[in-house]
Amino acid sequence: MKKNVAVIYGGPSSERPISILSGRFAASQIDRDRYNVYEVLFNADCWQVVSWDEDNMTVLGVVDKGNFSFEGVKFDVACIMIHGIPGENGLLQGYFEMMDVPVTTCSSFVCTIAFNKYSCKRLLADTGVKMADDIFLRRGETWDVDAIVKKLGLPVFVKPSDGGSSFGVTKVKDPSQMNAAIEYAFSEGDTILIEKAITGRELTQAIYMDSGQSVALPIIEIVTPNEYFDYDAKYNGKSEELCPAPISKEMADEITFWTKKIYAHLGGRGLIRIDYIVGEEGVFFLEINATPGMTKMSLVPKMVRTSGRSMPEFFNALIDTALAK
Repeated sequence: MKKNVAVIYGGPSSERPISILSGRFAASQIDRDRYNVYEVLFNADCWQVVSWDEDNMTVLGVVDKGNFSFEGVKFDVACIMIHGIPGENGLLQGYFEMMDVPVTTCSSFVCTIAFNKYSCKRLLADTGVKMADDIFLRRGETWDVDAIVKKLGLPVFVKPSDGGSSFGVTKVKDPSQMNAAIEYAFSEGDTILIEKAITGRELTQAIYMDSGQSVALPIIEIVTPNEYFDYDAKYNGKSEELCPAPISKEMADEITFWTKKIYAHLGGRGLIRIDYIVGEEGVFFLEINATPGMTKMSLVPKMVRTSGRSMPEFFNALIDTALAK
């Protein structure tokens, strides 16, 4: 009997439009011969089961959140495609853990840690991976621009501790820009990270579990004329994504080593994507994407295609791993 898969997307964060694109693409790639696929649009007041005719959406009904079902159909697995809160920070995973519904992401704990850039860096310090120096600020705390510059130098990145798609991020190259950058980052959340900018090549690699073994996908190098891999570069074509990355085998092996070590250290199970900067001093960890983008133009689908796998095969592995918990 085919399992019922709920592909959940939307959410209340700034990343809602990207999440909808990711969810719709993911749903289109899941093997309908193996699974019954339902698309669930996450709204603040209700979760709607929807269908699409090109860009025209039809609401088919509302999910019963008491037992995670729709018109008598009990969902067997949740394929979470919500970027930002609550699909990337562990809240939604916590709900499904209480409901005993498996998910295609990592656990609520892993997602919570990964979503908070500061907490994630502190946990991963034990792995030995290099990380940029940083300063953590909570809303209401005072800060001293001169002290920040003295500790970290310039340029720095000012970013929300929680969040993605580069919302609230500023590259600060002059002290006069610092206060505005901090206030902008606080517009996206209650905690922020000020991080020393590392100059180098930006690389990223996704990893997931298949048949009990971690699988690291081909590495991508991101090349952009922009100051950094910002929203415009990510979603408006202002970047070149080279897959596989034109790097030496030794460099590829080192990045894959860190990807697998970080994944194991976190206790990873579902899909994540890890970003790095390779500078003069080596490989630096940047951050983890606990629900990476899954639009047609996103990085993970490009990695999957380069690996020789089809997207349906990839989703089979994610869903089967979730169901085998």
